[in-house]
Order: sequence, then structure tokens, then C-alpha cells
Amino acid sequence: MLCHELPWVEPGAAFQALAAHVPLVFLDSAATGDPRATTSYLALDPLAVLRLNKACELPPWLAATRPQDDACPPDWPFAFKGGAIGWLGYESGLAQAGIDSRHAPISGLLPGWFGMFDLALGFDHGTRRCFALAAERPDASAAQRIAELAARLAIPHGLPVLPPVSWQAELPRAAYEARVERLRAYIAAGDVYQANFTARFTAPRPAGFNPAACHAALRARSPAPFGAFIDTGEGVALCSASPERFLSVQADGHVEARPIKGTAPRHADPARDAASAAALRADPKERAENLMITDLLRNDLGRVCAFGSVQVPELFSVESFAQAHHLVSAVTGQLRPGLNAAALLLAAFPGGSITGAPKHRAMQIIDELEEGPRGAYCGAIAWIGLDGAMDSSIIIRTITATLDMLYAQAGGGITWDSSPASEYDEMMLKLSPLIAHG
Repeated sequence: MLCHELPWVEPGAAFQALAAHVPLVFLDSAATGDPRATTSYLALDPLAVLRLNKACELPPWLAATRPQDDACPPDWPFAFKGGAIGWLGYESGLAQAGIDSRHAPISGLLPGWFGMFDLALGFDHGTRRCFALAAERPDASAAQRIAELAARLAIPHGLPVLPPVSWQAELPRAAYEARVERLRAYIAAGDVYQANFTARFTAPRPAGFNPAACHAALRARSPAPFGAFIDTGEGVALCSASPERFLSVQADGHVEARPIKGTAPRHADPARDAASAAALRADPKERAENLMITDLLRNDLGRVCAFGSVQVPELFSVESFAQAHHLVSAVTGQLRPGLNAAALLLAAFPGGSITGAPKHRAMQIIDELEEGPRGAYCGAIAWIGLDGAMDSSIIIRTITATLDMLYAQAGGGITWDSSPASEYDEMMLKLSPLIAHG
């Protein structure tokens, strides 16, 4: 592989310049000033593509499609050193758990998609430096591929204006609150301690809808540390402003999960905003909800991590985002010898924060109570590097576009102490940047 530094260009501007060259992935840490948002990546021209039907197809595909020119040069200063980027949809996790969904799949949406990328741009937000990484191909040298990429970046590009989008709720407020009550009855009966219940908004995909323009608008309204855009080039795209890391693993096998459970609104007045964050940190209901999911993640990591290595170094931290404060904890561990990032991803998928505890029963109840399939939503976007490292996000605060439809979805963790009215308000707070302006 070859690494070459290019003149600095803002990641958003580079995204606009390359948006038409699909398949394209933009791992978009757009939260300015956020300590979690230091690096962004753009990847295009995949060596191979996996159109995934089952989650178990990912590990053998990773092994079979590794590029021959896979040695990352030492002057490439980023964690992602070339490799696979894509998503696993929520239903692929249901199938892996042996749960048959009552919902028909979303038309035109695969259960998962990954590209093997050996051409990428890395952006260091702090130093304002941009680097290109490329592997040799039989039809083009690494230097030629980087030169062509630099030429594309030098041409200014705009994005079209988004047409109006007519979002419709699948569940009106009264129906949403009634299903929260049904879920509370399951909790009272001892089926689960907590389950994540969500509702979906849908819209016909309007003529002239441009997924890249949609993502640009979303990142402006709701900049996030784990934002992402994936355009498969086949009519399907994800526009994500996720605040939540799912799992990360370093090349040496050190693992971290950062589950989010607990939400409070932001306020323009600093004193009121600080009070909202403090109240979230102290709220017994939110702390109990977060603790249950932290324990679930400890169990998930324990399936693949060395005995005694799983720790909780951070509990009940408040992290602040554009629309909301969230309660976040950290769970760490060390992968057992012989296991890799893909094994970790499948062992913990789907994430505990968007399922519940116990996970299997919570997933069954979710499938019973929710109005439709989740599709990509509540799955995971991940990069899996050629050196064995990985980072991933939970697919929340995300618009999914198919050839015909648009989908946006949100919800929250339901416990016995949940108020149905408050849960509906929290769901709408999370949806607001997705559906307010299309």
C-alpha cells in the first residue's frame, strides 16, 4: 500500500466532491470540539462487496477477500488501515439468535452489506491533515489511484436541494403508549427487566431525493461523533448521526463497549442545560436502566474475552450531543487468543442497549410489539481493519433509504418505572433531527 499526504480539505467538502462515486462510505465524526470526534474517513472503489443474508457469512468473506497488497505503510497515522466497512441489520441478529420475525423484510433492503476497501482518505481534525491510502491493483498502481482521487477532490461540488418528505408515523401516540403499557406488563410478569421499544416513521422516496444531500443536512442539524453515510450504489443508503459506539477493538485485542441508556433534553440556557444533565446523572430510573445494559454487555464480552479481563472503568457518565444528554458507561476486556474482531461483533450482536435484558426474551417481545421490521436500524455499522482492529456504532438516529421508501425510527429502554407519555416524548426528541426537515 501507498500513503500520501494531500492538501487539507474539510471532510464535508471532500464528501460532497466524492458523493457521486458510489459505492461510497463516509465515517463522519462531525461533532466539532467533541473529544470523541477526532478522525473521519472516506472510502470508495471497493475491491469486493458482500451482499449479506446471514451474519455468519461475514467472517469467511473477510478471510477470502483480503487484498494481496495489505501492508499499511508506517506513515499512515490512523486506526483504520484499510479493510471492510459496512453494516449488519438488526434482523440478521434475530436470525442468529434463532428468532423468527413475524415481520416481512423491508423490500429492497439487504440484511447487511460490506465493502472491502483499499482506497481511503483519513482526516485528522486536530492537526487539519489529510492523507490518502491506496493499494496496488492489476489495472492501476497505488500512485495512479491516489492521483485520480486528488483530482476529484480538487473539483468543487455542490449537492442538490432536498425535496419535501412526507413522513408518516406507523403508531400514533395513543397506540405507542398502549404498547409501552403492554411491555410494562411483561416486566411485571417477570419476562424481562427492560426492553427497548421503538416506533418507525416512513415516507415514499420523493423524486429527486439525493442521499448525500440528506446526510449533509442531517450532519448540519445533528453532528455526531459516530456519524456515517453508506451508499451501496444500488439504490440503498444509510444516513446516520449516531452518538453511540457499539464495540471497538485494538489490533492487540483490547476491547471497549460504550452502551448508552438514559436520555435528557438539551436547553439553550446554560444553567438549565447543566441542571438537565445533573438530573439525568442522578435519576434512579435512568441509572438502573443503564446498569442493566452494562451488566448485559459484561456478559456478552465475557463470551469472547479472557477470564478476569472484563472491567467497568466508567459508570454513569453523562455525554452531551446536539439534541440530548445521554447516560453512558464503558465495559472493557481482552480478546481470548484465537478470536478476532468479527467473532466479537457476532458474539455481542445486536447491541444490548437496543434490545434489553435478558436479551433473547427482550428480542422476542420487541418483535411482537413493534409495528414493523427494524431493517438496518438498531444494527451496527463497523469497520474491520486488515490489522485486526475494529470500531463500530449502533445504527440509531439514522435515515434508511431504499429505491422506493425512506425510514426513520427511534425509541427507548422501557422499565417498570417508565411513564408511557414520557417515553413517547423521548422517542420524538430522538426523531426530531431526522424528520423535522426531511
